[in-house]
Amino acid sequence: MSASVPPVSVVLSRRELDAALFDLDGVVTRTAEVHAAAWTRLFNPYLGPSRPFTPEDYQRYVDGRPRLDGIRCFLESRGLALPEGSPEDGAEAETVRGLGQRKNAYFLEALAREGVGVYASSVELLERLRAAGFRTAVVTASRNGAAVLKAGRLEHLFDARVDGVEAGRLGLPGKPAPDTFLEAARRLGVVPARAVVLEDARAGVEAGRRGGFGRVLGVRRSGPEGALVAAGADVEVTDLAAVHVEGGGTGR
Repeated sequence: MSASVPPVSVVLSRRELDAALFDLDGVVTRTAEVHAAAWTRLFNPYLGPSRPFTPEDYQRYVDGRPRLDGIRCFLESRGLALPEGSPEDGAEAETVRGLGQRKNAYFLEALAREGVGVYASSVELLERLRAAGFRTAVVTASRNGAAVLKAGRLEHLFDARVDGVEAGRLGLPGKPAPDTFLEAARRLGVVPARAVVLEDARAGVEAGRRGGFGRVLGVRRSGPEGALVAAGADVEVTDLAAVHVEGGGTGR
């Protein structure tokens, strides 16, 4: 084993699990950094220079949540309020829905400019899981999930996708509620106790725990050590190369 590869500390076995449910941004793709930059660009004009939007704000209030929930949650944390607005609001509107449109425009602008980076070890893990007979799904709050998967050429790695568009269509509450993960498990035909959730966001980890999933694996790309375990993960790793896959189940 190369010295650059983390030692194996987590084992996912087909004797215990049938499926793996992956968050997208920050777990499979590097778009979490693009999202964080877009949120910073969105919020800082509303904040004083002494209290700018921080990485901790991103992780605590918006990461993993549906876009409008993240806006409401962060504004409330700073004692700020805006009118809710309507779905017809454009990006120039000073409303919660207007800010949602603006943030998405910032994200898409950066995505077009920078493209989609992927974590090679995450793609390798997906390939190993599928070879071992695991079913896989992507569960993301992003309404751009399909576009990100296509740009990253990742569609073939997932049997199901539950993103922000699907959640809205079905009326599912977003993370930290477990509903989107439960819907993904339903689409895969597996019970939650036989599935593992892989998440980098506190809200997503909490959703996995609340959904009664067999394993909740925290992927710590940033932030303090132990924060994802405190939020409900069974264990956290900094790179998915640390995950070993065992076959031996009944197969698909």
